[in-house]
Amino acid sequence: MTSVLVLNGPNLGRLGSREPDVYGALDHAGLTLAITEWAAALGLSAEVRQSDDEAELVHWLHEAVDAQRDVVLNPAAFTHYSYALRDAAAQVTTSGLRLIEVHLTNPATRERFRHNSVIGGVATGTVAGFGTDSYRLALSALAQA
Repeated sequence: MTSVLVLNGPNLGRLGSREPDVYGALDHAGLTLAITEWAAALGLSAEVRQSDDEAELVHWLHEAVDAQRDVVLNPAAFTHYSYALRDAAAQVTTSGLRLIEVHLTNPATRERFRHNSVIGGVATGTVAGFGTDSYRLALSALAQA
């Protein structure tokens, strides 16, 4: 069974209580359960982690490279300016692994500062704007190859 690392960035641990009109009512524990169930149905094994700490996310991306695991990454606010996270994500894809950038909302339809992604240019692909289904779609893409 292929193992996938699903990483969630800052403030995603507050899902369900943080702007539910924007991010939905499902909390992070519920999202984690949904992701593991979707992954299993696709023949994948998913480990879901969340951190508000940029350095920890970078470390986990390095860990994915060392363990040869594909990644689903919701970089959250780090999407727009974290070159450290971008460089670690690039190492995933240049190592022959896949990294799918995921967003619950569509950043291109939100505030102007959210329109730029430093991650998108090194990601295998991006899925955005489908709420929690963005994760399911990313897992489906990883399962197909």
